[in-house]
Amino acid sequence: MSGSLTSRVGVADDMDAVVEVERDVPAAMRDGTLLRADVYRPAEVSGPLPALVSRTPYNKERTEDVCRAMAARGYIAIVQDIRGRYASDGEWRPMYDSTNLEPTDGYDTVEWAAQLPDCTGDIGTFGGSYVALTQWRLAPTRPPHLRAMYVSGFPRFAYDRWPGIFRTDRHLQWHIATTVPDYRRRQGLPGPTTRDEAQEHWEQHERHKWVWFLPFDDIPEEVLGGLRPQFRSYLRRHAQDWSGVGHVHREIEVPVYHQTGWYDRLNGAIDHYTAMVAQGRTEHARGNQKLICGPWTHSSGGTRYQGDRDFGAEAEVDVADLMTPWFDYWLKGRDTGIMDEPPVRYFVMGVNRWETADQWPPAGVQLTPFYCHAETGANRFAGDGYLGRERPGGEPPDRFVYDPRDPVMSVLPPVAQDAPGDHRVLFDRQDVLYYEGATLAAPLKIVGPVEARLFITSSAPDTDFTAILLDIALDESDGHPGYAQNLCSGILRCRYRRGVDKPELLWPGEIEEITIPLTPVAHVFRPGHRLAVAISSSNFPLFDRNHNTGRDYWSDAELRLAYQTVFHDGDHPSRIVLPVLE
Repeated sequence: MSGSLTSRVGVADDMDAVVEVERDVPAAMRDGTLLRADVYRPAEVSGPLPALVSRTPYNKERTEDVCRAMAARGYIAIVQDIRGRYASDGEWRPMYDSTNLEPTDGYDTVEWAAQLPDCTGDIGTFGGSYVALTQWRLAPTRPPHLRAMYVSGFPRFAYDRWPGIFRTDRHLQWHIATTVPDYRRRQGLPGPTTRDEAQEHWEQHERHKWVWFLPFDDIPEEVLGGLRPQFRSYLRRHAQDWSGVGHVHREIEVPVYHQTGWYDRLNGAIDHYTAMVAQGRTEHARGNQKLICGPWTHSSGGTRYQGDRDFGAEAEVDVADLMTPWFDYWLKGRDTGIMDEPPVRYFVMGVNRWETADQWPPAGVQLTPFYCHAETGANRFAGDGYLGRERPGGEPPDRFVYDPRDPVMSVLPPVAQDAPGDHRVLFDRQDVLYYEGATLAAPLKIVGPVEARLFITSSAPDTDFTAILLDIALDESDGHPGYAQNLCSGILRCRYRRGVDKPELLWPGEIEEITIPLTPVAHVFRPGHRLAVAISSSNFPLFDRNHNTGRDYWSDAELRLAYQTVFHDGDHPSRIVLPVLE
């Protein structure tokens, strides 16, 4: 995970002349531990100002751009290293450790900021990913001076939509290249001690070794830089809501601006918005929530270029420009007009424009099934699988062999964050079933949640099924696919098909109906394009390979074949359900 709010911020060339910075300012927590912050102030503004607080495990210096931008706009901007990280004292306990002190440290920091001599006592908080989690953990403690929050990129439930699934590349990279270096530095251990050095080492030397390594429990201590016990604990908690923020909304009293992106792997952040609207502690909280969702990834919010796609000038958004009217309204009492706008703003891919709504999902969305069909087999894109609105009849099932030694490889950038890419590179795999719609004569608009409902059997006691929704752009010269853009994806570990709290292994050969939740999306399939869904059992290393043994993935080194069947007949109408908006 990485802080997604700091990745796109406009900073004036002369910012140093108008902003003063005080480094490593100590704040004493209730147990006496000193946490240190950098404090940014506008140099040419007199009188007390409201303050914005961000608390990070990723080195407070990496948040400098957004702090300078907000200080130049009339705020005291404060970014603090959390307990046990970088300049702060104490012991770091990772986010998945339920004994960490983020709630009380957050409360104490907000109240400390409110008492700074040049502060009005009106405090806002901001940040993304882990930094968003620190906000969600402090908000239920209701610090008296907290007025509003701006959060990005952390889901309502830690396992998001896919319990039990280890995100192999991203989670290994996060531990080895992001969290370990500072811990290694503090403990005097050998190996890279800065995040940039560790990231380069990971990408150039280590990545292609450790993502394939089995079992994960045996990754050596020196690779994990002293954090092997914490890493092992993390592996065992992927079917748990270790974040503890899934049900905190009833205790939160402040307005929250929620930011995420269609390609943000943690865009379950949308569920925080709907939960706050429905469950916020007060009418003030329930009625003053905002949501923005762009075409962005987890670590590149606000930029027009995502993966290999350019979403146009409309997608280019300065985060400081989003935060300023929000905090000006709630912390300075200015009528910026922001609360007169509809509460939901979302970017529609395909036509690359912003739209607004009064709710999420927007009113008028119709959940529409598109059924899977095939006569001779949907294996490979060249097969005869197709999607249609008519229910299937007496069609034979589709079959493929899933071999975890040869998984379907993810179309991913090196940072292992979800992003758009051209999926034609996977068209020739026998272990991917493609169901493709007819060439569209009119636009087809979808806005909201997506899911695949499949009737399956497997020879394995536990296995995975995956689904990817694609927009197929045809080459005008020959009518063949010219680009296959992934719009959203999902995965199901079958032992959790009845719920995260009801794990149950499969009975080999017994037909089961399963639901694969995909990430939500807003997109227009343009005339001349086709929609398609790709069904398989792996998407690696975006997601961990299921070993097909039924044993715990972290301690199991055995890999078995799984013989998979997907049914699409009158009694077993496999389909993808799309949120069609006329």
